[in-house]
Amino acid sequence: MLIHGAFMEVGGCLCLLPLLFMKNGAFEMERYYYFIVPYLQDNLYLMSIAGLIYGVIRVTGAVGLWKNRMWGLCLSLINCVITMALMIFMLPAGIMDGILAGSALVLILMQYFGDRKIA
Repeated sequence: MLIHGAFMEVGGCLCLLPLLFMKNGAFEMERYYYFIVPYLQDNLYLMSIAGLIYGVIRVTGAVGLWKNRMWGLCLSLINCVITMALMIFMLPAGIMDGILAGSALVLILMQYFGDRKIA
């Protein structure tokens, strides 16, 4: 959760900040970032802000997990499930989101439930 939130979400959005201040049009985000949903493609700056919000919430949940807090568990589970549901709309970048969120979800559930049996 911490790696996904800090490096992929927050770090990626912070790398895009200089683009907001470029006035000469030398760098066009649309040329380098592509989403299959046209609405997301047309609003890449808003997508970067949403990614920053997801990243901050993901890091917050990871810190809660690290401190063994139940709110961190709930926040992390909600964040992983939402990411898994929305990753299909953010292809191709959603593939990496799905891999990281899915693996974090499996690890969180394995740690929480341990060796418990169903019956």
